[in-house]
Amino acid sequence: MTNRITSLFKIQYPIIQAGMIWASGWRLASAVSNAGGLGLLGAGSMYPEVLREHIQKCQQATTKPFGVNVPMLYPDIDKLMQIIIEMGVKIVFTSAGNPATWTAQLKKHGITVVHVVSSVKFALKAQQAGVDAVVAEGFEAGGHNGRDETTTLTLIPAVKEQIQIPLIAAGGIATGRSMLAAMVLGADGVQVGSRFVASEEASSHILFKQRVVDAREGDTHLTLKELAPVRMLKNDFYNEIQEAYKRCATTEELKNLLGRARAKRGMFEGDLKEGELEIGQVSAIIHNIKPAAQIVADMMDEFHKAKAKVSQL
Repeated sequence: MTNRITSLFKIQYPIIQAGMIWASGWRLASAVSNAGGLGLLGAGSMYPEVLREHIQKCQQATTKPFGVNVPMLYPDIDKLMQIIIEMGVKIVFTSAGNPATWTAQLKKHGITVVHVVSSVKFALKAQQAGVDAVVAEGFEAGGHNGRDETTTLTLIPAVKEQIQIPLIAAGGIATGRSMLAAMVLGADGVQVGSRFVASEEASSHILFKQRVVDAREGDTHLTLKELAPVRMLKNDFYNEIQEAYKRCATTEELKNLLGRARAKRGMFEGDLKEGELEIGQVSAIIHNIKPAAQIVADMMDEFHKAKAKVSQL
């Protein structure tokens, strides 16, 4: 399959594995890349030297292209970027910040840059900053999200109308059918997060993976907009947040309630009660834990079958 995304990244399939914190280590990224997609390391949960180690191991585990996702709201960005440049990484996805901050510097070193956006306005800013592609992420997505709550179904055609660079759809995509739908709406490829959390190679805790598999419709909610909007599974920590809202807690009180390492506690250490369990709405249709290569193969098989069926309508 050849299109603007496969050509841009030199990959076989237009499937990008999201660089999710506490899930996207070298094992997952290399497995997705080896399967024909684009694997991403999630630098948001890595200290600089930990990122260096994961890049080294990923380079040893695959000869295929892979990249690094860098959320710009986390500390040590300068150090992370320096390591990425030093280690010869050729693809960087940036998110949660101004794309103009790092795009020119990265491109000067021959790095392909993609920025994650949640609106047409930010897609246009990213294009103006010189990125090579954008990921437009609907509010169904897990983890940190946009404040506008624009769904993927609405966001993708709206962004497509306004930009000229390649477009990657994200948010609510876990199957070949949803991949086809996103591409019919105008996307050149898809970014998949939640489905790869429930993979054998994801570095997230097995208890969290199983909780994702057990999730049902309505089990996630977008909250904490006063800090940084995040979609998470409902648990004891989530209930504490709702109680805080009922008593009209201040932003400072919400920040104290969130504390430090709450996401690590939930997704990496497996505390299903008091941890922050970031996952998308699409978790409701994820029913098993599979090898990453099988996820890619199943998505492409379903994509082609759905495409053939649609052509008969």
